[in-house]
Amino acid sequence: MILTVTLNPSVDRALEVDALVRGEVLRAGDSHIDPGGKGVNVSRALLANGVRSTAVVPTGGAEGEQLVDLLRAEGVDMVAVPITGRTRSNITLAEPDGTVTKINEAGPVLSTDEFAQVSDAVLAAAQGSEWVVICGSLPPGPSVAAFAALCERLVAAGARLAVDSSGPALLAGVNAGATLVKPNREELAEAAGAELTTLGDVLDACERLRKAGAGTVLASLGADGAVLVEQSGVLTGKSPVSVPRSTVGAGDAMLAGFLAAGARGEAALIEGLAWGAAAVSLPGSRMPRPQDLDRTTIRIDSDPDPSRPLGRD
Repeated sequence: MILTVTLNPSVDRALEVDALVRGEVLRAGDSHIDPGGKGVNVSRALLANGVRSTAVVPTGGAEGEQLVDLLRAEGVDMVAVPITGRTRSNITLAEPDGTVTKINEAGPVLSTDEFAQVSDAVLAAAQGSEWVVICGSLPPGPSVAAFAALCERLVAAGARLAVDSSGPALLAGVNAGATLVKPNREELAEAAGAELTTLGDVLDACERLRKAGAGTVLASLGADGAVLVEQSGVLTGKSPVSVPRSTVGAGDAMLAGFLAAGARGEAALIEGLAWGAAAVSLPGSRMPRPQDLDRTTIRIDSDPDPSRPLGRD
């Protein structure tokens, strides 16, 4: 069983529009409301593909009740920790060419006591889990030190910890000795303190994270695919998408696929890329099912050229 932790979950509303024009009244086409948050998406993707998962989420207010109802409707096992603040709502505007505009609320403040309750719930639920996956941004309130302490307690308890976050939270996971970290290009550049313009820059930044304490680094690079840097070596891969609809949750789906396939080596990278590409081809933050996956288009390179330039996001 894979335990996911989303400290700042959301209710996600996605609207499809012909074109985003500032200051105009726009008519939406299809619309979707989904449970949101990176860890929530990982659990949803795992469940859609028959892999057991439990999601830990702090929830509050009417939106928190709606989030719980949405998760129950999808059959996601969860540990909902009540908080006094209101669970945030996010809006996604998707255009036909695949351009996505997101408007994310900051989320509710978690008090010291509330974060302690969430941490206790995570540690209790982590017993017997194959992985503990902490994803997404830190909500207002908890300090980086408190987050780092949670990561350290999980590692000390013997959990295989995966962290998909940004900024100081990502580095806290690295320094705690996370088994796996999954930054995207921007998060990796921020962690490395350098612009990433070539594949070699990405590889160097991944190795820095490994030297700082991370066991494996899986970096998602958007249209440039993904890079896997682990003790056994380096792999890169690409997964072209002919008709992109929404990139929301694609990185989460990729992480879910990678974990589901054993989180090691070429087979896991292929699975992660296939799940991520399938998510891009679906509307809103829908997670792919087995029938959505196409592994035949995946291309893996075990001897990548470090001088290869990266495209612009």
